Amino acid sequence: MNRTKLNRTHLHRFAGETLFDRVARAVCEAECLPKKELYESWEVARRVRRRFRGGRVLDLACGHGLVAWLMLVLDDTSKEAVAVDVRIPDSAAKIARTLTATWPRLEGRITLREGAVDQAEATKDDVIVSAHACGALTDRVLDVAIRARARVAVLPCCHDEATCDAGGLDGWMDAALAVDATRAARLRGEGYRVHTQLIPRNVTPKNRLLCASPH
Repeated sequence: MNRTKLNRTHLHRFAGETLFDRVARAVCEAECLPKKELYESWEVARRVRRRFRGGRVLDLACGHGLVAWLMLVLDDTSKEAVAVDVRIPDSAAKIARTLTATWPRLEGRITLREGAVDQAEATKDDVIVSAHACGALTDRVLDVAIRARARVAVLPCCHDEATCDAGGLDGWMDAALAVDATRAARLRGEGYRVHTQLIPRNVTPKNRLLCASPH
């Protein structure tokens, strides 16, 4: 999956009337988002929504905030979403304009906010999502969820052996897998039900989706 930015010349590739096609056309109109980010965000959001419905959405380490938008497109029972990152790209406003033009009901319901991920305030009714928070940033997302006893879904990436806990499992398995297995074990130890699955490798090689909800 390449990082070519989608633009209006790609509209013909998404000529159907599926929900994904409608999302993709809106992204093409914005002319700022890599193809890879569209597919990653879609695969994460639709899988998370199959498991977690309703609740305010917190999209942490959000980038353009596309996952937050998709979570509300897929489930209108979520009244709002807050997308947080240390820096929100200026082009996120283009995504907001084209998606709101396609789904006017989303007007004013998604807030993009600059700030540290670990300072985000969550409640037990929230759904926390994070797609490719680099290295130990994924662990900080889990910290926020555990403190609030909130539902959480992460798609980790850039596993840093120096800052991520492999739980001593890296003698048996690949270090990145050991880190994610340790994350799953941590959530279980905190009283969470853990669910793991893979998104297609042709979308991203960093494809382990970890979902968890408190008992």
